Amino acid sequence: MSNIVRADERRRTETPNATMTTFASPTLGISADISMWQVEMVAGARGPDHLFDSEQVWSVVEGELAVTVGSQNTTLGPGDTIVLPAGLTRQIAARSDARALVCGHGNAVAQVTGEPAPRGTPEWIA
Repeated sequence: MSNIVRADERRRTETPNATMTTFASPTLGISADISMWQVEMVAGARGPDHLFDSEQVWSVVEGELAVTVGSQNTTLGPGDTIVLPAGLTRQIAARSDARALVCGHGNAVAQVTGEPAPRGTPEWIA
């Protein structure tokens, strides 16, 4: 079947803040619009202040994440899910080693606060 991604076909992307494993995305060839990936962060890791032009759904599997969306701060633990709206600045920080599953649009464009131009679609989402 062409709508299956086998474990050895998943894409792994490492950044200074996290490791992302892509399970489904348009460039993996099985989804036209939606991507699903896992984010793994070590305690103390913190992503940049950034936004996306489309919403994302984050569900914590293990550990604890501190999430800031706009001016609101919250802490998420295992089983907690948050919908991050399009166009609002967000920052994710790991309060402990953490793992989350994330879904979003496969063509989402990221913009990092303070940078003059968007970064485009991250490779783990595309």
